[in-house]
Amino acid sequence: MESYLLDWANLLLRWVHVITAIAWIGSSFYFVFLDSSLTPPEDEDLKKQGVSGELWAVHGGGFYHPVKFAGAPPKLPGNLHWFYWESYSTWLTGFSLFTISYLWSAGTYLIDKSVMAWHPHAAIAVALSFLVVFWLAYDAICRIFGQRKNGDAIVGALVAVLVCVASYLACHWFAGRAAFLLVGAMMATAMSANVFFWIIPGQRTMVADIAAGRAVDPIHGKRGKQRSVHNTYFTLPVLFAMLSNHYSFTYSHPQNWLVLIMMMFAGAAIRQFFVLRHGYKLGRNAHPWPYAAAGVVVIIGMIVWLKPAPPSPAINSGADSAQSTGASSNVRYQELKPVLEQRCYMCHGEAVQMKNVRLDSPQALASHAQAVYQQVVVTRAMPMNNSTQITEAEREVIKRWFESGAKTD
Repeated sequence: MESYLLDWANLLLRWVHVITAIAWIGSSFYFVFLDSSLTPPEDEDLKKQGVSGELWAVHGGGFYHPVKFAGAPPKLPGNLHWFYWESYSTWLTGFSLFTISYLWSAGTYLIDKSVMAWHPHAAIAVALSFLVVFWLAYDAICRIFGQRKNGDAIVGALVAVLVCVASYLACHWFAGRAAFLLVGAMMATAMSANVFFWIIPGQRTMVADIAAGRAVDPIHGKRGKQRSVHNTYFTLPVLFAMLSNHYSFTYSHPQNWLVLIMMMFAGAAIRQFFVLRHGYKLGRNAHPWPYAAAGVVVIIGMIVWLKPAPPSPAINSGADSAQSTGASSNVRYQELKPVLEQRCYMCHGEAVQMKNVRLDSPQALASHAQAVYQQVVVTRAMPMNNSTQITEAEREVIKRWFESGAKTD
């Protein structure tokens, strides 16, 4: 029953998390586009009001005319919309999902004993420290170097190094799948913390100053803009880290830390292309195609690098021998059973039935044949972190059994 309830919690939290993330990322992308696409106002009345940029757009059968004020508007509107619950809701649901999916069963999902054999409590403490330490280090970098000459370039370089170090450590301390997700959660925490500690407080101060008739300090707008820009560059790397847990060929690679770094770099480069593309259309900068090209080249390079190795000679010779006797597609249940007993029953047997899956009888195996083939052969996600040390030859046995009709008689 506990496993069943956890599955429901996982499903519902994941659903809400995706919904709120779409809302947050969507509004973030829109405002980055809006800020990059504004043109000086043509209407003299708008200029007198202090409008520094405007945009005309058509969508959903209507015309829209958003404007941006250089400083404070002449009068605060009675209904001022704030954008922060999208961020907070995304983080809260994401952290809850991380807790249920990884921290609750740290011994299974967070720890890979072949990488680091430590106590679950220690692993949980270190995993949580990634979220805190990364934010503190990143925030310190922004505070110290953000307002200097060429500060954006310095901050970008130092944050990139920080992300690389964190990715290396995570992949050398935790199970690959958990490490990728942890790095994504670490960066997403910094994104939400930017909103909570800097963007929203700065905006509240600006609104309070306007309401009190005080001069607005422009530093709040500059800091908010800086952190908002950082958030947009974090977005695609975070999304890759979150989605990668469905594709074991990324996180199970021996150099998984480098895979993670390169794919996040590709995402950041492609995001840079889209950010600068808005300015290019208005003649503000050169065409940013090199950024998109760099991202695509890196992705193509990863596709080539991560391609599966050809089957070992031992596996090939076994398959050839079976073909010569006409039995390559006739692996019987009795041949498969020893593999399942040694590699699968400890988690999917009578005593333990993880995810409500049992494989210790012909009938039970038949009902999960497709899932076994998908998880063990195609995605290679099971056994989790290869905790039972299944061999390539044994995966080949499962493959041939399924392709021969998955017979259990």
